[in-house]
Amino acid sequence: MSATLRLPTVLAEAAGGTTVHEVRGATVGDVVAEVAGRFPALGTRLRDARGEPYPYVMFYLDDEDIRFQQGFATPVPDGAEIVVVPAIAGG
Repeated sequence: MSATLRLPTVLAEAAGGTTVHEVRGATVGDVVAEVAGRFPALGTRLRDARGEPYPYVMFYLDDEDIRFQQGFATPVPDGAEIVVVPAIAGG
């Protein structure tokens, strides 16, 4: 399936300086793996060594938090938008 991946500016440098990418994958995990293959430095910022999402990086598929769906196993419909939002610590 073809989808759009939107990255925050803070991660764009690891993705060649671009915040929006056309991606393919049947699940969110497949999409992250595809992007990690193209941009290895980005992959280490999106998922841990086991390939699981970091707890402080949220993924939204068409405005729905994948943590409340099937995580990286959440199916990606054609034309979907995946937005990556890193948590920001501070007070």
